[in-house]
Amino acid sequence: MNDSKTGMVFLIGAGPGNPDLITVRGRQLLEECDVVIYDNLIPDELIVTLPERVERRYVGKISSVHKLPQEEINALLVSIAKEGKRVARLKGGDPFTFGRGAEEASELRENGIAYEIVPGVTSASAALAYAGIPPTDRRKASLVMYVTGHKGTACESMVQWDWVAKAKFSTIVIYMGVSQMGQLSDELIAHGMSPDTPAGVIERGTFSTQRVFTATLATLPALAKEKDVQPPALIVIGEVIDLKDQVEWFSGRPLFGQRVMITRPADQAEPVYRHLRDLGAEVLSYPTIATRECADLDGWSRFDRLPEYNRWLILTSENAVRYFVDQYVNRYKDIRKLSTFKIAAIGYGTARAMEHYHLSPDFVPSKATVTTLSREMIEQLTLSGANVVRVRGNLADSTAEDALSAIGANIVPLTVYETFTPTWPENLKEKLFRYLPDFIVFTSGSSADGLVANLSADELNRLSGCKVVSIGPSTTKVIEHLGMKVTVEATTHSIPGVIEKMIEYLHAQR
Repeated sequence: MNDSKTGMVFLIGAGPGNPDLITVRGRQLLEECDVVIYDNLIPDELIVTLPERVERRYVGKISSVHKLPQEEINALLVSIAKEGKRVARLKGGDPFTFGRGAEEASELRENGIAYEIVPGVTSASAALAYAGIPPTDRRKASLVMYVTGHKGTACESMVQWDWVAKAKFSTIVIYMGVSQMGQLSDELIAHGMSPDTPAGVIERGTFSTQRVFTATLATLPALAKEKDVQPPALIVIGEVIDLKDQVEWFSGRPLFGQRVMITRPADQAEPVYRHLRDLGAEVLSYPTIATRECADLDGWSRFDRLPEYNRWLILTSENAVRYFVDQYVNRYKDIRKLSTFKIAAIGYGTARAMEHYHLSPDFVPSKATVTTLSREMIEQLTLSGANVVRVRGNLADSTAEDALSAIGANIVPLTVYETFTPTWPENLKEKLFRYLPDFIVFTSGSSADGLVANLSADELNRLSGCKVVSIGPSTTKVIEHLGMKVTVEATTHSIPGVIEKMIEYLHAQR
């Protein structure tokens, strides 16, 4: 919280939809603020990956249906700032480009609230870039016009379409004009623009599932209606559209057009989100589980008394690595003391998490399951009389402990984290059913349990047409027990293995 009596508001442009397009300054402020007040078109990933301490307030609108009227949003910003908090007002695109940012800034100034404007990438530049349509080109256009097609207020209804229609060597980008497309086309043609002028519409620009349709000014409205184009979408008019086939770059990626729902904890998922987007997927950020530190005082007390010979650590998840190392360093102040231990890692993901701390495993089983890990350690190592620390979460079973105890190992279970079902931010579930995923990815049985906990039976049934991806046999067993059918199971039980199998599946279907 801000130490001053009155806080501060940051009017932040989140960009056009792809979460990678928020500015560095915008992302930095999201990490530092106390409260985020956000609109409907904000990428879910920016909200679900916020630090747990950050309060989230949804004020969005869909097709003119407001969660809060603008006047109430203004009052909310003032009220929270007066509590001494740092407020991130997160707006789609750029706050000052058809974003009502100036209205909010004026209200803040009138009430003595300090504020900062953080520009965002507006959809007129970003969506055209992702569609392969340059707004300017020395051969086609030296003038660009951003115009609103919305008919809400007197000011917005006063666009001089006769002047727009007569502008030469130009590109016209119309925001909020999908429902008025036929009327706008007729008006421009009536004022002298050629009906054969190239025109296009970009739906959900910068998302992997964006759709781009091109036609002429006269024929675009009928095409958009035939294709059921829905907001958010931009209308583009001008000769630059003829360059699309030469410039377009986005649609050739292996997962282009696929919506992939990721259920793993948000604080672990950002590298996965980025990897999937690099491959062309639209990522749906729906964490069904979350983790937090657990203080196992008895386990650490037994750890302290562990004899200093034939010592093993068993790490069976990325969370186990992270929470164990953090607690160990906090307790002993020096990671070098771990040198008396050999380490068993369950698989690729756990071994990779160890690399972050400059650790490497001494043993990795042939298959990433606790049963295989226990069996192969017993078969290949001398563990009778060994001192084994089983690092775990609160939901782990006793498979490893029981198997190793049976052959005479001294087992110390050490619970360093607990898993729980998070509450999704407001409006997240509504978005899920507006744009259903193509794939739902589960990287643990608990993430499948978490989905069932978040949704009703009817809501789960609405997802029955989605393809389910499992990271491995143990996870598949839980998924199927919950009544879901697994479409794809990874051969290599890791995130890269999951993605590889998804791509293979799509290739086989084409």
